[in-house]
Amino acid sequence: MKRLLTLLIATPVLLLALGGAPAGASGAWAVTYLDPVPPRFESGTSYTLGFWVLQHGTHPFEGSMNPVGLRLTRADGKTLEFKGIGLAEAAHYSASVVVPKGVWRVEGIQGPFQPYAVGTLTVPGALRINPLPPGQADMIAQTEQRYWGDVRPPGFEPGTTTPAAPIPAASSAPVVTVTSSPPPPAPASDGGVPAYTLLLAAAGGAVATWAVLGLPTARRRRPAEDEPDRTQEDTIVISG
Repeated sequence: MKRLLTLLIATPVLLLALGGAPAGASGAWAVTYLDPVPPRFESGTSYTLGFWVLQHGTHPFEGSMNPVGLRLTRADGKTLEFKGIGLAEAAHYSASVVVPKGVWRVEGIQGPFQPYAVGTLTVPGALRINPLPPGQADMIAQTEQRYWGDVRPPGFEPGTTTPAAPIPAASSAPVVTVTSSPPPPAPASDGGVPAYTLLLAAAGGAVATWAVLGLPTARRRRPAEDEPDRTQEDTIVISG
C-alpha cells in the first residue's frame, strides 16, 4: 500500500519534469486555418501569410501558444520554419515566407498541440489546402462568434440575433404605392372652367330660387296705427 501511494505521488512529478503529457493524449487538438493566399507562388519571392490557430478548430487556446508558425518540408528532407507573429485578433498570426522551388508539405506549428497538416505548396505554382476534418464544418457552424469582430477566421460567418426580414421574390407586376395625399382636383369642363366651380354656381342658383319662390317669409306685423280700431264694433250697448 505504501509503495502504491509513492507511485501515485511520483507520477505527476515525473510528467512535469518531462514537460507534461502530450496534448493529444488528453484529446486536445487544434487546427491551423490560412487566410486567403496568393494564387501563385514564385521561387525567391517574399509572401506574408496570415493564419489562425484554434483549439478544436473552433476557439482560441487559453494557454500559451508557443512556438507558433509554419513549417514546410520538401520531399528531399529539406525543412523550412517561419515564425508566426501575433496580430491584434485572438489566435491570429502572420509569417513572412520565401520558398525555393519544389513541392512542399505545409504544416501549422501549434504550441502545445500536434502540428496540423495544412496542405501542399508547389513552387512555382499554387497552394492546395487539405479538406477539413470530418464534421469540422458542422462544429464551426455551431461555434459561438463572440471571439472576433469584423476580422475573423475563414468560414466563420458573423452570427445574427435577429433574423432579417424575408425578401419577396422578384415579380414583373408593377409596385403600387398607397399614400395619404389628397385626391387630385376634378377635371375642368370643356370651357376651361373647373367642374366644381359650375357645381357651386348651380347650387347657389338653386338656393336663390328656393329663397324667392319657396322659402316662407315671416309676416311682418303692421304697426298699431295701421290696424282699425274695432273696439266699438265689438261693444254691445244695452239701454235701460
